[in-house]
Amino acid sequence: MASILLLFLLFTVSAVSADEDAFIGVNIGTDLSDMPSPTQVVALLKAQNIRHVRLYDADRAMLLALANTGIQVTVSVPNEQLLGIGQSNATAANWVARNIIAHVPATNITAISVGSEVLTVLPNAGPVLVSALKYIHSALVASNLDGQIKVSTPHSSSIILDSFPPSQAFFNRSWDPVMVPLLKFLQSTGSSLMLNVYPYYDYMQSNGVIPLDYALFRPLPPNKEAVDANTLLHYTNVFDAIVDAAYFAMSDLNFTNIPIVVLESGWPSKGDSSEPDATVDNANTYNSNLIRHVLNNTGTPKHPGIAVSTYIYELYNEDTRPGSVSEKNWGLFDANGVPAYVLHLTGAGTVLANDTTNQTFCVAKDGADRKMLQAALDWACGPGKVDCSVLLQGQPCYEPDNVISHSTYAFNAYFQQMGKSPGTCDFKGVAAITTTDPSHGSCIFPGSKGRNGTISGNGTSLAPSSNSTTSGCPSQYLYSGNFVTNSVIIGVLLVSAVFL
Repeated sequence: MASILLLFLLFTVSAVSADEDAFIGVNIGTDLSDMPSPTQVVALLKAQNIRHVRLYDADRAMLLALANTGIQVTVSVPNEQLLGIGQSNATAANWVARNIIAHVPATNITAISVGSEVLTVLPNAGPVLVSALKYIHSALVASNLDGQIKVSTPHSSSIILDSFPPSQAFFNRSWDPVMVPLLKFLQSTGSSLMLNVYPYYDYMQSNGVIPLDYALFRPLPPNKEAVDANTLLHYTNVFDAIVDAAYFAMSDLNFTNIPIVVLESGWPSKGDSSEPDATVDNANTYNSNLIRHVLNNTGTPKHPGIAVSTYIYELYNEDTRPGSVSEKNWGLFDANGVPAYVLHLTGAGTVLANDTTNQTFCVAKDGADRKMLQAALDWACGPGKVDCSVLLQGQPCYEPDNVISHSTYAFNAYFQQMGKSPGTCDFKGVAAITTTDPSHGSCIFPGSKGRNGTISGNGTSLAPSSNSTTSGCPSQYLYSGNFVTNSVIIGVLLVSAVFL
């Protein structure tokens, strides 16, 4: 995709190797009119357990907001800055000093994406692309950051010609003078080939040749699978076929040990009359299946079990973006942080657990530090104004009498009373969102449908009145006074306590 917006590496010698698990990241747009403030964006990332983001530039406010979160960040050199950087080592060094060195180590920058689809979008800059990467890398070496931060450039999959069967794929020969030194650079620096993979466009442009189910990762009967006649490998989805085509295209140039990271992939949830398959259901199906496919470390037919980490395009819809209706509707969320749809992610962990229906809950994380849980519990039942009286001995939620169970109730009650706002289920990293109802026995959690199918309290009744002098909490849960710093108002009230 073109880069007027804003939000990813792994393997070894004669063949790509499986050194790390794959991850799912997200792309974040830069048009501030289409998204909340950086602080609110980061709150949403934390609430959704998103640990990898790609920015389309090096926006200072966003990088500052991401500081001290541990979230791994890929920053980008916009196309309009590429010519200057590719022609001047000093310009590249200044860019790195201003946009990288100024933010590390507080902000966990792990990669730099130089340009976006340069060979297809800005071909006149192609001759300086590799120089730009080398100059950026040299500046990192000078600051001893080259081991932490990798440098690459994302390509459109359209630079791969004759992409099916994948074993016959090769890069556009006219770009060999760029691709060969680029692949040598990636190999020598341990970096990945960045690729943008959009089965939606392949499907739309195939004139009915590519079945919709094949594009959406839907199960296919064996006789409907695509078979590479040269390798006899079976392909059940477009995504794997494109990634393997890139592997084979690199092999055609005698590079077999460079991993691939998919920097952009997604599906639009709305389109105009000429885009009938840009629907909420198809977007949900594609992204849900993609996330599951990546996080299961399925790999591809050519490299089964090899991680292909992927960044979803994109976090937010872009209502003001020019172009077709679909161009505005690739986001997982609208500008208010409301999901465009609820992903079907059973068995895919907690990443992007973006269900904001009445069946979303906030729970204590497994393995969380007990002292941290107790401190967060004290805060929720004190300044957090959660009614914790149900946790008293003899009350419905007293058992099991342990800090995990009690903090889960308090965290969820706070989460519900705050309207499930982004950032209200974190508590300094000891809480997480889940779609599994934590209610048990006669202890019905706020937000639960309970046994009779009716919703248990939307949370507004959980907070004591403004003139109340007590939180209604057991004395052992009283706030210790050490954990809250201040509050900020950004559109809606966001409590910027250490735990939120």
